[in-house]
Amino acid sequence: MAATTGSAPRYGMIAGNGRFPVLALEVAQREGHQVVVIAIENEASPAIASLTRTLHWINIGQLSKLIDILKREGITEVMMTGQVKHVSLFSDIKPDWRLLKLLTSLREKNTAALIGGVGGVLRQEGIELVDSTRLLKHLLAPAGVLTKRKPDKEESSDIQYGRRLATALATADIGQSVAISEKACVAAEAMEGTDAMLRRAASLTAGRPLRLIKASRGRSHLLFDVPVVGPTTIDIMRETGTTALGLDAGRTLLLDKADMLDRADRAGIVIVSHPPLEPNV
Repeated sequence: MAATTGSAPRYGMIAGNGRFPVLALEVAQREGHQVVVIAIENEASPAIASLTRTLHWINIGQLSKLIDILKREGITEVMMTGQVKHVSLFSDIKPDWRLLKLLTSLREKNTAALIGGVGGVLRQEGIELVDSTRLLKHLLAPAGVLTKRKPDKEESSDIQYGRRLATALATADIGQSVAISEKACVAAEAMEGTDAMLRRAASLTAGRPLRLIKASRGRSHLLFDVPVVGPTTIDIMRETGTTALGLDAGRTLLLDKADMLDRADRAGIVIVSHPPLEPNV
């Protein structure tokens, strides 16, 4: 369980970029949780300072400092919220001795291996990574069509085709998204992120409509790297002529959900959520 002070539970939160940490902290405030935030420099929003009484900043390579802070604050459970740009894990990282030791021990240097390794080091210190969506379960995508418009035959076909590819891509820890047009994979996400991938796909399709499919990784937990969509996703889709968005139900966060769905409806964009596929499809 989380550490407690009186009757209020206390959690540790590692905050990366995006709206995910902000929304989680807003929920924590409403529900009376005390959250010790460890924010990643050049990633986390300064806005989180107004949402917690206890805020520490660290750079991405300071694993020892992270552990010292959590121990000093009496935290035994910590959530990882938001993202760290994948390129930062390779180009900007300046590891301390503890992280350097971990990196040299890893057989693979992908995100899952790195964060899994960090989780192992934390566990040795009596600190557990816990479900990153713990405070935002109400924002996980339900199954079904989430917009006023339903997918047409071509969109449904592209989504079903893309789900198999996106699931394989995510399970291989390459990316989470693919752009599909006429049952062809136009682009697959890697380190550049979904937005850049969609813009790249749009440059290749000569105006033909695209479908965006995001998939979760083939694992049972939601400790890190949970797929996230929000209003900016819809803005990029509208910009790139992407007419439909396919998601994994129960494993994708819909940030600022009401605003997101309103923008999708006004743009005529379809959002549909299916139960996750098995990773060997």
